[in-house]
Formats: sequence, C-alpha cells, structure tokens
Amino acid sequence: MLSRRKSSRIRQTSSYKGSFSKYEKEGLPHLESFPEKHQAKHPENHVRRREFLQSSGLLTAGIGSGFFSTQAYSSPIKSGPIKPATSFLEEGVVEKKTVCTHCSVGCSVIAQVKNGIWVGQEPAFESPINMGSHCAKGASVRELTHGERRLKYPMKLENGQWKRISWETAIEEVGNKLLEIRNTQGPDSVYWLGSAKFTNESAFLFRKFAAMWGTNTIDHQARICHSTTVAGVSNTFGFGAMTNSFNDIYFSKAIMIMGGNPAEAHPVSLQHILEAKERNHARLIVIDPRFTRTAAHSTDFIRIRPGTDIPVIWGIIWHIFKNGWEDRKYLQERTFGIEELRKEVAKWSPEEVERVTGVPGHQLENVARIMSQNRPSTLIWCMGATQKTVGTANVRAYSILQLVLGNIGVSGGGANVFRGHDNVQGATDMGLDVTTLPAYMGLSEGAWRHFCRVWGVDYEWMVSRFASKQMMETKGIPSTRWFDAVLVDKSQIDQPNPVKAMVAWGHAANSINRMPIMRKAMDKIDLMLVVDPNPGSFAIEGNRKEGTYLLPAATAFEGYGSVTASNRSLQWREQVVPPIFEAKDDLEIMYLFAKKFGFAEELCKNIQVTNNMPLPEDILREINMSCWSIGYTGQSPERLKSHMKHQADFDPVTLRATKGPNKGDYYGLPWPCWGNAEVQHPGTPYLYNPDIPVMEGGCGFRARWGVERHGQTLLAENSPVGSEIKGGYPEFTYAVLKKLGWDKDLTPQELAIITAIGGQKIDTVSWQTDMSGGIQRVALKHGCAPFGNGKARILAWNLPDPIPVHREPIFTPRRDLIDQYPAISDRRDFRLPYLSRSIQEVDHAKNYPMILTTGRIVEYEGGGDETRSNAWLAEIVQEAYAEISREDAKELGIKEGTMIWIHGAAGDIKVHVRAHVSNRTAKGVVFMPFHFGGITQGVSQRERYPHGADPYVLGEAADQLTTYGFDPVTHMQETKVTLCRVEAA
Repeated sequence: MLSRRKSSRIRQTSSYKGSFSKYEKEGLPHLESFPEKHQAKHPENHVRRREFLQSSGLLTAGIGSGFFSTQAYSSPIKSGPIKPATSFLEEGVVEKKTVCTHCSVGCSVIAQVKNGIWVGQEPAFESPINMGSHCAKGASVRELTHGERRLKYPMKLENGQWKRISWETAIEEVGNKLLEIRNTQGPDSVYWLGSAKFTNESAFLFRKFAAMWGTNTIDHQARICHSTTVAGVSNTFGFGAMTNSFNDIYFSKAIMIMGGNPAEAHPVSLQHILEAKERNHARLIVIDPRFTRTAAHSTDFIRIRPGTDIPVIWGIIWHIFKNGWEDRKYLQERTFGIEELRKEVAKWSPEEVERVTGVPGHQLENVARIMSQNRPSTLIWCMGATQKTVGTANVRAYSILQLVLGNIGVSGGGANVFRGHDNVQGATDMGLDVTTLPAYMGLSEGAWRHFCRVWGVDYEWMVSRFASKQMMETKGIPSTRWFDAVLVDKSQIDQPNPVKAMVAWGHAANSINRMPIMRKAMDKIDLMLVVDPNPGSFAIEGNRKEGTYLLPAATAFEGYGSVTASNRSLQWREQVVPPIFEAKDDLEIMYLFAKKFGFAEELCKNIQVTNNMPLPEDILREINMSCWSIGYTGQSPERLKSHMKHQADFDPVTLRATKGPNKGDYYGLPWPCWGNAEVQHPGTPYLYNPDIPVMEGGCGFRARWGVERHGQTLLAENSPVGSEIKGGYPEFTYAVLKKLGWDKDLTPQELAIITAIGGQKIDTVSWQTDMSGGIQRVALKHGCAPFGNGKARILAWNLPDPIPVHREPIFTPRRDLIDQYPAISDRRDFRLPYLSRSIQEVDHAKNYPMILTTGRIVEYEGGGDETRSNAWLAEIVQEAYAEISREDAKELGIKEGTMIWIHGAAGDIKVHVRAHVSNRTAKGVVFMPFHFGGITQGVSQRERYPHGADPYVLGEAADQLTTYGFDPVTHMQETKVTLCRVEAA
C-alpha cells in the first residue's frame, strides 16, 4: 500500500519538454499567433478540442479527458461510424452540466443521467476554464452522490447510540432546543457555521437567516483559508479577490508561486501555468519550505524556513530597489506610501535575510531579476501564505511586490489567489463572515438599513431580533475561536453568555486547529447539530452521549444555483439528480427551520417558495438587487444560464465570447459586473486595468479610503481610457453627481428611488446603496468606475502593521530572533482575549525542537470526510502519514514505512502515523496532510460513526497538533508553523 501511495502521489514529475506543445499536437494555433492584448480573439479557423476529438474518433467517455481518465464512469459506446457527441449517448440518457465541488478552479462536468440515475460523466470540453480536463477528485464526483457512505436519513445520539428519526421530529426537537437557548441565553449563544459548498443563493439566504435569528456569529471555511487574503488584498487594492484569472496566466512571462501547491491543491490550474511555461518560455519560481509536486515543475526552487515570507519578499524588493528595477512611473501615479516601504526594505540586506530565512542573497537577487526582466510576471499564493499569525501582513507583502513591479492591472500579471472549495469565493462575497453583511458592506447602521430595504423588513424589527443594537453592529466570534467562546469564563466574553449550541452546516471539525481544546467544548455544549451529506468529524469528536443531531443535506449535484470560481466568474450549476435517500436541499432545510422559528415570511418575502423550497432564481435576483458594492448586480439568472449553455462561444485564453448571444461578455461575468443586467456590462476579466474603458471591463484602484491623507492625495494621477474625468476621482454618490451636473442624467424613476432611500440625506446615497442602479449607470455612461479611481495603498494605516514587518511565529525554534522580531502584543478582539507575545515568551523549543507544517494532497479535500468516503479516492491513499527528512530519520532511528509518534507542543497530545522519509522536507521540518480524521492518539473512532456512514479511510488529524496562534486582523489560525517532537513508535 505504501509503495502505491509513493508511486501515485510522491513521484516527482518533470516539466513538459519536447518541441511540440499539446495545442500543436491537436492542430491548434500557437499562442504567438494571438494578438497581445487581453481582448484578443482566436483566428476564425481555431479548432476546439472536443471537435478535434470527435473528428479523430477519440471522443469516448474516458478518452481525451485531460489529466485523468473518466473511464470508470463511462456509459457504453456503440460501434459504428463517427457521429456527433450527442449520438454517443444511450437512448434515454440526458446530459446535465454542473461544476466540480473540489476546488474553486471551476471545472465544468457533464453528467449523464438515465431514469433519474447518474450513470456517467465527462469533463466539459467546451468549458474555457478546464477545457476537457479533470483531476482525480473531479473524475470521481459522481461517487459523492451515489456513494454508500452518505448519511441517508436524520439521526440523533441517544444514550451513546445513533437512532433514526424523521425530519419532522428533527426539526421539532432541534428547533425547540435552539429556541430555548435563544430565550434564556440570547441569540449569540448559538453558533451558525456555514459552508463554502453552499451555492451563492444558499450562502446569501443563510446570512439572511442568521440576521433574522439575531446574530453576527456566522462563518464558513474562508476563515481558515483566505480570510487574510481578503483583508490583505482589499486593504491594498480595494477588493478582496484574485485580480486576474487562471487563463490569463497564458500571458505571463514569469510565474512565482509562494505558499501554494497548485499541482495537488488545484490540479487543473496547472495546465494554464504549464502552457505559459512552455509557450512563453516563462520561468516558474516556486518558493516553499517543501519540494512539492509543483516545485517539481519549477525552473527555480527556493527553500525557506517556514514563517519567513515577509523577509523573503523584502529581500527580493531590496534587490529591485538596488538595481532600479521598480516601475517608478506606476508607483508615482497609482500607489501611496512608497517611501515608508523603502525604509522597511532597507533593513533587509542579503545578510540579514539569509540569517532569518536561510535563503542566500544570490538566490533572491536571481528571483528579483527574473520577475523584473520578464514582465508581465504573476504571483500566485494559497494557504501557505494565509494560515499564519502574520497572514494579512504576508498577503500585503505579496501584493506590494506586484505593485513595485507594476504588475497589477495588466494581463499576465496580477495577485492570483487560488482558493479552495468550489464556492469559497462566492460564500465570502455573500457575507458568511462574522464581520460583514453580504457584499462586504460591514455591520454599520447604514449597511443594515440597506439590507432591510432589500429584504422588505422593518429596520426596528431587525434590531429587536438582536440582544441589542450594539450587538447588531459588533462583529461575531470567528470559527477558529468558537470553542474558546464555549469554555471561556462569562466575564471574558463580550456578549451576554458563552456559546451553548453549535450548528455545523457543511464544515469539518478536523480542519480547525487545537482539536484537543475543541473536544472539551464539544462535551460541554447543550446541542450539536450537523447538517451535511456525510456525518463528518463534528459528529464523532468528543465524548458526547446525547444532544447531537445529524441532518442529511443534499450534495451540490442534487441542487442548483450559481457558484463563483476563484477568478470571480459565476457559473450556473444544473441539478443532476433530485436529492437521494432522505436528503434535503440546504434551502429547504433553512426554510423549515425559519418556519419553526417564526420568521419564514420575512426570510422569503421576495422569494417564491414551493413545497418548502425557495426558488434559487429569485434569491439570485435579490442578490442582484442588493450587492452593488462588488458588482453582483449584472449577473442575472438568464445571463448565467446562457453562458453555461454557450460555453463554446468563449475564447479559452481571453475568456471573451467571440460569437453567439453573449458576444462581448467575459465568461461568467466576473465581478464587478456593473449596473443591472440591462446595462450589459461584460464583467471584469482582470481588476484595476485602466488601459481599456470601464464598459469593456477596465477600472482603476478603488478610492476606498478617501481623497487625501496628511496633505497627500489618495487619488490616482491617471484615469481609465474613455473617462470624462481626467485623473483620480472619489467614489460616486448623489452629491458627486450633482457637483458634476450629471444628476440630470438620472431617470425620474431612478431619482424617485434615490430620494426614497436618502430622505433628508439624499446626498449620501451612494453607488453601493442606490437600489435603482442609477448612480452606477450614469457613472458608466461617462466612462467612470462607480467605486472611484484611487491609489493602491502600500501604507495601510488602519492595520496593526501599516507596512508589513516580520514577526517570528509564536512557536518558533529561533529563540535568538524573538527580541528583534517579536510576536504582536496580547489584546482583545472578536469578543475574546487574544494571546500572542505572552505565549511566545515561553520556550517550547526545548522539548519540541522540530517545525510542523501542514498542507494538501491531490486525492483528498478539506477535512476529507467526503473524499475519504469516496471509494475511488480512498483506494489511492489509505492512511495518514508524515514526511520527515532523511537526516532526521537517520538521527531518530526511523525507517521508511514504519510507524512514528509525533508529539505536539500544546500539551499532552500525540498522533500515530506512518513515516515517509524524503528529501522533500528540510532537516528539522515535519509535514502532515490535514485531510484525515477518525483516529485519536492511535485509537480508532470508527464505532462512533453511524453504522455504514463512516469514511473508508480514517487517520490522525494534523490539527490535533496545531497550536494557539491567530492573525490579529482576521483570527486566521496558524497551521503552517508550530513545533513538535518525533519518536519511533
């Protein structure tokens, strides 16, 4: 079994070589034949891959499927002459188009359904994102629906035994208990943990649901994957999302990946990276503590000490400044705070960088040269950057590097964030976050009044749902701290009472750090409700005997609606099959609980409900009515459905439709898609590009922080092509329209709505709150971006470190560095105490001398309950393991394939896993995948699962060993740098 794992996932593959690219082999044109501009179109004789495979007789299910075959799911193919693809289907088989759930690349899947049963699948060859490719997870998604290990009906834990119950009983009993807690302890004593696997519509309704329950304590997976990205990028550029797209990497002449492993975490994204590497001879730089599968494709690999990202970035910029490689015109016209950056970077000489990071100065000089002399160059990151106590600062440093090089707002450049679950971007956009309402509008009274208008409810009624108006405007408790909010003394929590109930809706417990502490909280709460297609780790952790309920949610393929890929493109997912067994759609479950709680009418005032099922199209229209601040207003259900139907019309490099009913649109109408659907904005292919008109997808940086600071302008010194305002300008309000004389362009109906919203303060109505869309429409008419035209902030004065500074990890083996680079001071935030410096002062390295870091493998996703319950994937990786270096193995007497104990620095906790001895990891570093669960300190917990719903593969969870440590801005958990001790078992 171990040899199988080694051959299937540890094998280091070399980069593509040879004189013929994939496109040449298929008779397709070279990239060199494409015009350089992003809006370029392919030649008219461009042959699509599916067409080629059809004409070659290769298009059968399982042949020509990209990275991995789908042969295991193919439907029978009858022999005979070559026919169009549809003729390959058996009689009675229909095709449904959906989107893979396993990462946010956004791969389309064609499901073949017969008599209501999903009988086969293939990747969508017409999709401009995956272009006929699948990864191992994507090739096996059918099993998620038909898998034997699903939760089949509602259950509750009674006297330590799982008992089957009806949906009616479950809603009644759970509802009564939650209402009792609300009435006696307050609405904030129930924790609502949502999911990145929700559609946009489910996420929006769930945020609305939590608001009507009366709490801001609602969160989802983004807290533990990219909350620091959102904070870091939005506080630099204006919006918190990936700037460019996977496809736009085709235009990159140098690619730097730091804190990411796309080959395993986002496999199909790698085809875009390798195309750029092959076609442009692009250098691929991978900076990582570990030689990953991605690093195996690199031209330049830089190994760093975990937790030293900022010194590495400043070390690169040190060489850029020394050699004058920065884009000075860009910095002058489009950024604020460059002089403060120069002062900080000057401290990071090559000698100091090597002392702190272990990276020789000549390596970083080479990186600086490659990124500077091969522009446009792009920078890609993932959770290796974000899951740290300096996560927001890391992201800011990465973003600043791209500003220094002038790489933001250009095709082939960008700050490219590869996100995790299929809709983690969309769920974040929809407000599944303890700090905001949908569309990142915050929790101010103005934001609440806006959404009360959208939802058609009285503002005072909404206030009455909360413990107080103050609590209504106070950010909630993040998912990384939910168990602290259970265990902390009442005097230490800034709400009426601690948390008494946990609702875990599509989230894994074993992907949250400090699991031993979490188990104590699980034993203490009054109610645990798990809503999921699989029971998951929330169902079995701790020693609960009563008060746990399991509700079978439908999989993503049994519902429908929109999801947002990492590049901000929205896609419409069709329902493949109706919910199987006794599963119910997330929307139906929310509505049933809303009826029990007495606010179903308010929840769905604008939404058609049939048989307790809210209509997704109506929810999307409500999103379109309200989410002006990030441009979710132009993506109507009709436009999204048309994009999915006509995928073949979209250029697979530029993502722009060259023909058909969507001609001119960018695929998926990537937000911001300004105005309402009637405006026909094409979407924004890459953010902050002033070289094309706003109505073609251009824009400057968002003028989010005002117009001036300390006598210096915060507005850009240039403007997007076609703008009637030359130079920078603020965000648009009714007052700005009046000052410009453009208020006369408003229609009487638009003016009436603005007047109704503003009342006596009509001047304050802005592009974000004008439900008529008139302010946006008029700004666009005059060539202006509604959010203004400002400067990107190198200096972010509202953050703990306005210019990012290196801070040693809380659990660091380098005790010699903590006085010079200490952790941030202890403080209070998110309603709880926040410890940092006080923990770092304790020397944990004496007993735990090795660094522990965690990450992903290609076969499993997230907490792994879903994928470890998939027979096709479970066969490949059958147990948890840890990688250690050959030097460490020799010193510790450990051999390849033997069992080891890894002791955590947080107390009396250890895990029992198999050793993989490899030079992938450096001496002194241990790597563990975080997808495992169901074994605790060597003891299997299989009997704690409901019978037949246990995953095929169990393993020790890495987050049993991860320690205290949180980013001060978002309370992102630290999972990439902690300490441990390794012993032979």
